[in-house]
Amino acid sequence: MSALSLQHRLAPLATKPAGSLLLHEVYRSLQGESAYQGLPCVFVRTTGCDLRCAWCDTPHAFTQGAVWSIDDVIAKVREFATPIVEITGGEPLVQSEVFQLMTRLCDLGLIVLLETGGHRDLSDVDRRVHIIMDLKCPGSGEEHANLWSNVDLLKPGDEIKLVIASEADFRWAEAACRTHHLTDRVNVLMSPVFGMVQPIQLAEWLLESRLNARMQLQLHKFVWDPKARGV
Repeated sequence: MSALSLQHRLAPLATKPAGSLLLHEVYRSLQGESAYQGLPCVFVRTTGCDLRCAWCDTPHAFTQGAVWSIDDVIAKVREFATPIVEITGGEPLVQSEVFQLMTRLCDLGLIVLLETGGHRDLSDVDRRVHIIMDLKCPGSGEEHANLWSNVDLLKPGDEIKLVIASEADFRWAEAACRTHHLTDRVNVLMSPVFGMVQPIQLAEWLLESRLNARMQLQLHKFVWDPKARGV
């Protein structure tokens, strides 16, 4: 990606005061994906993303948001009195203040989840954080952005998520799992793009492959309207 293109994608962050966070929303709902699926969780959704996945379901988080201090985010999270909090986006790691926020949340004894596109270095993520890292399949249009060195930074119990938009995506994901021994390292989750791949199709591909990966559906899109926000 050119520097000009990256600057355009992250333009909403350009005027954010140093030490603050630009957030799209903070809310409590059920965890819709990951090994924590179905559990109550507080979501801190950051504004801004340097990727443009073809199937993205949160494009509103590219630009919409308000400035928060880290202290105010911490206070809001504590109001919900919920033991699990997820930092998501957008792409959280485009804002450096996210690293401090995650550490402070861990210091409170919370279970902290980070959902990241996997194209930004994970070296500075607090080791107490549970990482859910996307690997971008070709159908996303962002396969070139995958930072494969991040795989070596994942801990047992962390997760890799693969969003499947076609059988070609599944075959790519299968090859990636075998080449990089992903299922031996971490939990591997495979999700069908909502409305593009039928769950039964992904189930059949996964069973046929004999991969030790977990199929998951986006729970919140079956409980609430698929286009609903704040859920």
